[in-house]
Amino acid sequence: MIQGYKILTVTHHTAKLNTLGAYAFAGEDTELPMQLKQLKEHAQIEELVYLSTCNRVTYFFYTDQKIDTPFITSLFTHVNPKIEIASLDKVVCLEGRNALNHLFEVAASMDSLVVGEREILRQLRQGYQQCRDWKLTGDHIRVAMRAAVEGAKEIYARTRIGEKPISIVSLAIQKLLHQKVSRNARIVLIGAGQTNTLVTKFLRKHEFKNVTIFNRSLKRAEQLASLISGQAVSLKQLPDYREGFDVMIICTGATEALVNSELYKKLLNGEMDTKLLIDLAIPNNIDREVVNEFNVKYIEIEDLRNLAKENLSFRQNEVVKGRQLLTSKINGFIELHRQRQIAKAMKNVPAAIKAVKSHAINKVFKKDLEHVDEDTKALIERMMDYMEKQCIGIPMRAAKEQRTTSIPD
Repeated sequence: MIQGYKILTVTHHTAKLNTLGAYAFAGEDTELPMQLKQLKEHAQIEELVYLSTCNRVTYFFYTDQKIDTPFITSLFTHVNPKIEIASLDKVVCLEGRNALNHLFEVAASMDSLVVGEREILRQLRQGYQQCRDWKLTGDHIRVAMRAAVEGAKEIYARTRIGEKPISIVSLAIQKLLHQKVSRNARIVLIGAGQTNTLVTKFLRKHEFKNVTIFNRSLKRAEQLASLISGQAVSLKQLPDYREGFDVMIICTGATEALVNSELYKKLLNGEMDTKLLIDLAIPNNIDREVVNEFNVKYIEIEDLRNLAKENLSFRQNEVVKGRQLLTSKINGFIELHRQRQIAKAMKNVPAAIKAVKSHAINKVFKKDLEHVDEDTKALIERMMDYMEKQCIGIPMRAAKEQRTTSIPD
């Protein structure tokens, strides 16, 4: 029954993100199907789904085996022969309802590093589909995954867990859009690191067409500019830039203000209209004098971080509502699973009863029936047919009654 569902997982809750690789399969992606098949055979488990992301490694499987320390040690040393045994205390083991509850919460992004981030549902579905294609799963995991996906969709539909962005870059772009900036606005992007890479992807998504990227490494600026058909310029040429701008977005590794009043005045090149400045650097890359002396709308990372905290708190409050909904969904799934097991158990009942009747007539009582006249033999066979139908009907009716009985909340 549901106690067969098991999860072994290591997540951002229990381990540092840079250590998660020790619990996952190494090697090329092409090797993964065979690695998982070998693990399934090694651990002697019936069904298996494997999920590895930037903040979790999860083995979701079905088995009647007891999951104890020797089992966990055997599984992870098979995955990674070099793993330190002491590190296995980071592994969380969940069984039965607890395993299902975790699966449902992961699908609904309630256990995510970024609560409400729908990407985990896509990753989970992709992981399941791969394992299904590789013949690693069966009916137990299929119905559990379907129920978890349906539960996640209901959470997104009936709560606001996915609302209010909590990514700094997403919030910055949202602020930009609220200013109703033209898609043809001149955007100067200073820095080409990870943050501004995300900024560039958002600008492309929202179809901004006029972006100039400055960076110390011109090659890196060119790579980023190619994503958005922009222009790449070396950072050392920034003081000579005279083509003007409407929006400046800056994030570099500089330890002091990169844009001071003198440089900013040169970049304005005589323009007097209001400029939008978005400073995503720590410490700030735009000198406070610029904000005080010029006509600007200034958005800094500290304000965005505070807003991100508020939004995260809002999403976490929605998790409480989500868990209430998931309790009902899990109860429904447990009942469905129980019904399926009963139906599977009943499937062979008619054939088994027919076999008993045939064995009685043709083997056990064969000699006795040889001395019975034809009318009596016909009566006995009719009685046996009647008993056969009744014997088949009794468990079937009992199963039907079980299916109409709902489980308590």
